[in-house]
Amino acid sequence: MQVHAAPIQFDHFQSKKNDDCQARILAARKKLGKRLVILGHHYQHESVYRHADFSGDSLKLSKYCENLDAEFIVFLGVHFMAEVADILSRPEQVVILPDLAAGCSMADMANLAKVERSFRELNNVLNFDETITPVTYINSAADLKAFCGEHGGIVCTSTNAPKILDWSFKQREKVLFFPDQNLGRWSGYQMGIPLEQMPIWDPDQPQGGLTIEQIKNAKILLWKGHCAVHQMFRPQNIEQFKQVHPDGQVISHPEAPFDVCLNSDFVGSTEYILKTVSEAAPNTKWLVGTELNLVTRLAEQMQPQGKLVQFMSHVVCECSTMARIDPQHLAWVLENLVDGNIVNQITVPADEAVLAKLTLDRMLAAS
Repeated sequence: MQVHAAPIQFDHFQSKKNDDCQARILAARKKLGKRLVILGHHYQHESVYRHADFSGDSLKLSKYCENLDAEFIVFLGVHFMAEVADILSRPEQVVILPDLAAGCSMADMANLAKVERSFRELNNVLNFDETITPVTYINSAADLKAFCGEHGGIVCTSTNAPKILDWSFKQREKVLFFPDQNLGRWSGYQMGIPLEQMPIWDPDQPQGGLTIEQIKNAKILLWKGHCAVHQMFRPQNIEQFKQVHPDGQVISHPEAPFDVCLNSDFVGSTEYILKTVSEAAPNTKWLVGTELNLVTRLAEQMQPQGKLVQFMSHVVCECSTMARIDPQHLAWVLENLVDGNIVNQITVPADEAVLAKLTLDRMLAAS
């Protein structure tokens, strides 16, 4: 295999048109053959999503990572997803994220320093490791998954959050849930936990902004974090849709605010949303509260069945960090692989990976 003295620089691709990059992607894929597999999250733009060998939500893609034979795994997603792929894949496999700036604003709302400080503050009120199971949404950095592994905790996804909470309460009486308060609140509510027993833990306030009594009475401490995209949805969007389409149905992702979920006919993960709308009767009308690229793709797929699929917000709110991966970045990393150069490899430190894998294995077993 030919090896360049140095990798091809991205500047070489920056000004290239999408059509040119699409052709280069296909050519590189043909040369790499079975050595390459591309994973694509549902929120990716169609211009790169079309190249995914496997697509899905975070849980589905996590399961794929355990059974791939390819030498190179290119992840069309964000940083934490590529970390999960690195943790669950074999040591000799290489995981690549086409744009290292593809992050997650929600994941950034909980970092290890804040979580460890919260651990110390909670430990002043009660024995953390005896009374609290830390649960991190998969939308979080590997070091937070490792923190959960070290403290008897677990990872969840939007698909399995209620099952994971059930597992967590069997270990200890309380849960610290981060970084998404909306998913934690909705999942707890579905389990019958009163809202007053799910206070918000604000890591930027002393003792999370809570009294000792509030901490002791809590079942779930909800980290003050959210998804910027899903936070845009409002009950008013639902009211307006129902006025125009009284027979229409509303389906939302559990990252949406509590009052949106409460006023939706269905609530579930991206996989659940796709399945529910796809299997619905022809000519039905749907308002969908999740990321724009997924809704746009679903709307096009449902047109032949006469189904109306409408995006919930009047504001265009695609996931801006997901959208960073474009044909230019994908062509760049693939052509480098053809030339024997690896760029943008994602590698989780070994000590973090061991602890993080504990939490992922617990999740996969529990779900």
